[in-house]
Amino acid sequence: SAMVFTQLADDVPTACTTIEEVGSTGVGALTVAFLIFAVSTVIFLAKANASGEQRKYYYLMTYICGFATASYFAMLSGQGWTAIAGCRQFFWARYGDWMVSFTLIVVLLGQVASAGMDVIFGAAGANLIYLCSLYMGSVSVVTTVKWFWFLIGLVALFAVVVHFAQIYKAAADARGGEAAQLYGKVAWLSILVWICYPAVWLFSEGFASFSVSFEVCAYCVLDLISKVVLSFMIMSGHDILGAKDGATSQSRDFV
Repeated sequence: SAMVFTQLADDVPTACTTIEEVGSTGVGALTVAFLIFAVSTVIFLAKANASGEQRKYYYLMTYICGFATASYFAMLSGQGWTAIAGCRQFFWARYGDWMVSFTLIVVLLGQVASAGMDVIFGAAGANLIYLCSLYMGSVSVVTTVKWFWFLIGLVALFAVVVHFAQIYKAAADARGGEAAQLYGKVAWLSILVWICYPAVWLFSEGFASFSVSFEVCAYCVLDLISKVVLSFMIMSGHDILGAKDGATSQSRDFV
């Protein structure tokens, strides 16, 4: 049994005597993010119950922020984490949230673009491969395996970006009107923010250059932009989303 903790390779970690955990700054960021997600969830749920054609968008926003709220509550409560290579605190609860909420974001953007369900399923599948790969890379103890998972994740993320930038966009352009313009704005916001996630991973779960608190703060900012800011941008197009052809009420006056 003593062999369990004996190191036979440089890239396999020893048993941790101390663990680098999130500090007060990180806890503060988790608290602020939790409150913002909780309030946003209530706002979108109330909006969903008071909307007609746009209800499907608000229900998706509600669960996107709702799952994030649950994840951040878990992390604030000291749950949903384990120690990974380098004796570093790793919040796996974050990945549980991402696998649900990012998939819902894929569906939400697909709905805004009026993309077909087959295309949406394709983007959702690539997204799950991307997130599962980052998770497996995070918990890998062998360096070579870790970076192989990271590369797989990048390939899958590229597939998601192609869906957002080309396939979804083609559907949005076919819809036309201001709906296409709205999709263009939220799609590029999502693409830019989603690309930042593996960049943070690279220097946190990857090279462990960032402190756990800095990692938590960075992910908090990205989560708030990719979910809350995105949802409010879509909510700003409430009337646009209510028009099936993407036209405004002014353009419909000439029909």
